[in-house]
Amino acid sequence: MDFDEKQSFVLGGNAMMVKLSKFSWSPLLILITLLAILSFQITSKTVYPIKIAFTSSTSKDDIVADSRTCVGFFGELPERKAVISIKDFGGVGDGKTSNTEAFRKAMRYVQRFGERGGAQLNVPEGRWVTGSFNLTSNFTLFLEEGAVILGSQDPKEWPIIEPLPSYGRGRERLGGRHISLIHGDGLTNVVITGNNGTIDGQGKMWWELWWNRTLEHTRGHLVELMNSQDILISNLTFRNSPFWTIHPIYCSNLVVKDMTILAPLNAPNTDGIDPDSSTNVCIEDCYIESGDDLVAVKSGWDQYGIKMARPSSNIIIRRVSGTTPTCSGVGIGSEMSGGIFNVTIEDLHVWDSAAGVRIKTDKGRGGYIANITISDITMERVKIPIRFSSGSNDHPDERWDPKAVPVVKGVSITNLVSFNSTKAPVLEGIEDAPFGGICMKNISLLGVVSSPSWRCEFVSGFANDVFPPPCPQLQIDNSSSWCSYS
Repeated sequence: MDFDEKQSFVLGGNAMMVKLSKFSWSPLLILITLLAILSFQITSKTVYPIKIAFTSSTSKDDIVADSRTCVGFFGELPERKAVISIKDFGGVGDGKTSNTEAFRKAMRYVQRFGERGGAQLNVPEGRWVTGSFNLTSNFTLFLEEGAVILGSQDPKEWPIIEPLPSYGRGRERLGGRHISLIHGDGLTNVVITGNNGTIDGQGKMWWELWWNRTLEHTRGHLVELMNSQDILISNLTFRNSPFWTIHPIYCSNLVVKDMTILAPLNAPNTDGIDPDSSTNVCIEDCYIESGDDLVAVKSGWDQYGIKMARPSSNIIIRRVSGTTPTCSGVGIGSEMSGGIFNVTIEDLHVWDSAAGVRIKTDKGRGGYIANITISDITMERVKIPIRFSSGSNDHPDERWDPKAVPVVKGVSITNLVSFNSTKAPVLEGIEDAPFGGICMKNISLLGVVSSPSWRCEFVSGFANDVFPPPCPQLQIDNSSSWCSYS
């Protein structure tokens, strides 16, 4: 739903400030150069940091200024003009009564405050069953301690909406897709937070449709925000999403902080946080257990993503920990056709997982992946700690272009230690478009038992202080200009 209440997200009297590092050419020139000659140069630095300050005077004890956080000064939540409760709209938190109409009625009501200081909807202690509802601008959804929002078990309360233009169809099925439980489109200044309340998608019904191959439309996300800016999601637990848990797409200025995201480890495609064709994104201090990637950066699917050309950029992922037995701690791709650049991943802790950090792409994807900085990573019992892969053979339809190959250049991995991994890194580029500018330093893979030798093809770069010794494609470089490339 599109609303007219689009005023600036006023944070301490100033708009959200995003400090981006300088790189040698402008983003537009980078994109033009990529498309024209498939060659570019970007500095090894990335966005640092996002600073936020809210205009309110409620509590002052929780503020910690830290240069290692995207929220350098993270004060109180923005003070809203109107504060109401879901009970005011007939909500019943007994875990049985449907509150779909109560939430939708509440959202229609708070729209009137969009230009008059905004509104906050409180969800008190209880179990509140609801179908999908749409948020509005200048709005806070606040879950009090003991509050649990439960996704409806009636698929009709998750209506079908149009496919995303950068995907061309539903991700799992042709045609439309189920809307997310909590949805927003074209919004500004939205906060989803609380006193560690819970949003539970009750996804088992949807997983069974997938397992039984009776799913008719692509499953809905738990939270999806589209075409929106100045968003904060914090201090909650999200559980049992039917599909990807948090999916910001075509968004900017987004912070996801202090979140716990949980799904059964066999729940299909329950990614934790998937920023998609979005810019200026910070994800930090989150714990995630899922049946897919903990975090996956995306930007559209094959020819549809290429046509839209909406990259994901200036993304920080730090102090994320968790486990996923089937996928990776942080993945780049595989849907990356609009381009991905300027991504910083640091202080990641992953255990009992299929991969630690992974770059995924394929022929037909097009696009580019550039300036990815990965550092200070700890892994335990991760099967393949570092993996670059191609050949997913996953395309939206028969109109994909096999000549559309991605450009991958500029991936730096430093200060990584992995304990008891099964295999050494696997770096597989694409024959017609080898991955270049791969730089590795101070990497220790301890206890690799079954396959200690790196497996590399169609890649090039440099390595220094790496154990076990890397493949020949990564030349040993002991010079002071380590990891400088053009």
